[in-house]
Amino acid sequence: MRRAALCAGALASLLAAQPAFAFSGELEDTLADIVSVIVVLFVPIGAVVLFWKVHVLPELAAEKRHHPQKEAIKVLCIMSLLFGGLLWPLAWLWAYTKPVGYRLAYGRDKHDDYYTELAAKGESDTASHAGVVDPEVLRREIASLQSRLREVEATPSAKGAPPPAL
Repeated sequence: MRRAALCAGALASLLAAQPAFAFSGELEDTLADIVSVIVVLFVPIGAVVLFWKVHVLPELAAEKRHHPQKEAIKVLCIMSLLFGGLLWPLAWLWAYTKPVGYRLAYGRDKHDDYYTELAAKGESDTASHAGVVDPEVLRREIASLQSRLREVEATPSAKGAPPPAL
């Protein structure tokens, strides 16, 4: 361990003892001009893009989580851009919290787009619908249950025991 530290120290001292490489005057001026143009033009553009990307994160989180108020979060993100980022923490907190009374008031806790996507896929999420069911699906389910009930009533059972199919 001590030997490796000594070797590293010796290598560092050898590299530090080398004379520095210097450019000629014109080449140095040209490189300085290029670097200054890059810094003046591209750094502010990169800073604006980074600022914008960070301020869109709550909106993306709300869309990913199917937040029921994602349009309002999107508006708050835009307002945060206009107000210099002061509203961004509120948008972030709002995107990651679940509205408490929303399901009570509207019967669902996800955005309407979520249910539209499910219907387009042909899937059903009755637990998430919280009582919102397609009437046609409900009719088919009732008809199926009624036919099974008729079968159960038609089969004789011994001493009140349920039929073997159950």
